[in-house]
Amino acid sequence: MMKRFLIIFTLLTGMMFSGKIQAQDTRAQYPKFMSNSYFGVNIGYIDYPFGSYSLEPGYTVETVQVPHVAVRLMLIGHQFNKNLSAQVSYMRPVNWVQYKSINGDHRSHSVWMNVGGLTVRQRIHLSGKLYTYAEAGLGVVTRSGFKVNNVPVVKDASYASILLGTGLQYQVNQKWGLLLSGTWSPKTDKAKQPRTLFLSAGFNYYLRPLSAERVKRNSSETTGNHFPHQLIQAGYSTNAFGYGINHFVSEGAIPIFWGGDAVVKSGIHLNYQRNVYHSRRVFALDWGTSLGIWTSRRDGQHFFAVSVYPLMRFTFLRSKTADFFFNYSVAGPSYISKVIIDGAETGKHFTFQDFMGAGMFAGKDRKFNAELRIGHYSNGNVFSQNAGVKVPLTFNLGYAF
Repeated sequence: MMKRFLIIFTLLTGMMFSGKIQAQDTRAQYPKFMSNSYFGVNIGYIDYPFGSYSLEPGYTVETVQVPHVAVRLMLIGHQFNKNLSAQVSYMRPVNWVQYKSINGDHRSHSVWMNVGGLTVRQRIHLSGKLYTYAEAGLGVVTRSGFKVNNVPVVKDASYASILLGTGLQYQVNQKWGLLLSGTWSPKTDKAKQPRTLFLSAGFNYYLRPLSAERVKRNSSETTGNHFPHQLIQAGYSTNAFGYGINHFVSEGAIPIFWGGDAVVKSGIHLNYQRNVYHSRRVFALDWGTSLGIWTSRRDGQHFFAVSVYPLMRFTFLRSKTADFFFNYSVAGPSYISKVIIDGAETGKHFTFQDFMGAGMFAGKDRKFNAELRIGHYSNGNVFSQNAGVKVPLTFNLGYAF
């Protein structure tokens, strides 16, 4: 099995490596898959009438608290023409539903759920910059219930459904659109899941092709700023320095990353990254592949993961000898070889890789790379079980070309 995934990693890397690197810097223009794509954020009121309906027979509940603030993220969308688009979305409440005092136990039990969506969106022009739209497609509802004395009271559920929506869009300009939206998925008796209605306000931001003048101004040939075409890295992870950084960014006042119930003690990994876009000075977008081999902290289990991932790099300081950056990667589709790690149920073999770090490119042509990062694997609540895997401080050395 391990040999198989070494082969997969090699093939993925080879596919990315095989593209011709041109002498002219064409990476200052959005690549085709990014042009006319968009992302967005919607915040609003979610209504799903959880109650006794979702309980298994023989159980009663005293009160059910249903928080109503929720978000819906347009993770990626693409506009095929002026009015037709398709999008991938993720919707969840800010706080989970609480069932209080099951059969008089005076305890609180949480139920969380989210709705993933793959929908097609058609809009119709009304007047000026105002449009109405409708969307329809696939919704994937995932719910994590709870047990009492190891017996399910609200069962876990994950199923496909329809997802419908409508709303108004005010197109401020070519890049920004403001939205008032309503999204609905139906009640499902088989899973004892109530219907979900989400009313929200938000925005979409569109990536439009850059002008020839802008591309020339951003080009490395014009600016002299280095954005390495390709990077090969090797890294070593260790908990010798504890998990303080992991805890700080996942449990601090403003959490910007994730922890995990399954914890890595040590590991090694290989990375290959290829730059596909960069701005004039600061921002770069890479695609990468990685192979990580890990050992868990509690039971010493060995497992591995193979990933494909996007990487955002922000160069915050450029000097004569080195360029210093912060990077962040989220939702890299991955295969993980074990689904129960140190007793924690992480879901299925399909998961996502996330990491964040800081580092530098040094030398005359910025060919030498050093980086510190922390990592995380989880399925983003796509499955009912999602303990998450926490990866400690990782030391990377690389060569750029």
